[in-house]
Amino acid sequence: MTTTPSPVPPFGRTLCAMITPFTEAGALDLDGAQRLADRLVSHGCDGLVLNGTTGESPTTSDAEKAALVRAVREAVGERAAVVTGVGTADTRHTVELARQAGRAGADGALVVTPAYSRPPQDAVEAHFRQVADASGLPLVLYDIPARTGTRIEPETLLRLAGHPRVVAVKDCSHDFLAAQKVLARTDLAYYAGCDEHNLALYAVGAAGCISTVANVLPRHVRSVLDAFDAGDTAGAARRQHRAVPLIEAMMCAGLPGTVTAKALLAARGLPSGPVRPPLRPAGRAAAARLLAAYEEAAACDPVPG
Repeated sequence: MTTTPSPVPPFGRTLCAMITPFTEAGALDLDGAQRLADRLVSHGCDGLVLNGTTGESPTTSDAEKAALVRAVREAVGERAAVVTGVGTADTRHTVELARQAGRAGADGALVVTPAYSRPPQDAVEAHFRQVADASGLPLVLYDIPARTGTRIEPETLLRLAGHPRVVAVKDCSHDFLAAQKVLARTDLAYYAGCDEHNLALYAVGAAGCISTVANVLPRHVRSVLDAFDAGDTAGAARRQHRAVPLIEAMMCAGLPGTVTAKALLAARGLPSGPVRPPLRPAGRAAAARLLAAYEEAAACDPVPG
């Protein structure tokens, strides 16, 4: 028995919140980015999200962001959707980055709530509407109040859902009830932005996930959703459970996902490079714990990433 097919999501189901590779000198590594992007798509990702939290967007220049989009677009062609982060604390700057993203070849723009100024909900809504009106790209609204200080309240999402270019949400709100309320009343494509929620949110109608763990285990992350779609809900749960120690090690052990993903990629000889300050690399003990968690997850997977 299989589940009823869901509508085709706008940017695919299994998206990777891709790291931004740097050279050892700290410069943008476009060759490495192309090799990593090609590998992620070949191993199961049908979308890549660039220049986001995991992509160290606060420390990359506008020119670097555009160059990364162009390089990844060239590497993956039409095999995968390319979404890029354009959010800043300044609406005018965000509008310009959204326009730049379209010129660089992105399929969509990820727009976060403005940080630091903590705008009220009417200003949050106006910010997103201004970006949507000014850009030709479909938008993914990024709700991550732990980083920005301001969430996108459900009523604000319900109003924004009426805009033709507001099509999706990356949900890092940790508010499962609110996500279901919006899913039930709109056609917005929800993407789990926290790996521990990938299956749970998918089971109540989400479009898929935007996963940091997919940097290192893309096939496994995809296989959870594949199993659920095939009607094997118990198998999907088992696969999700197998990834929990790695999810915890990468996302909940005191280090940012950027740091942990780059540590694992470097340990496996894959494009990564250093993190940019103020982030610092994982220490030797932390890197060893990460690698042990990765190896345990990969050993349970017949098709490890």
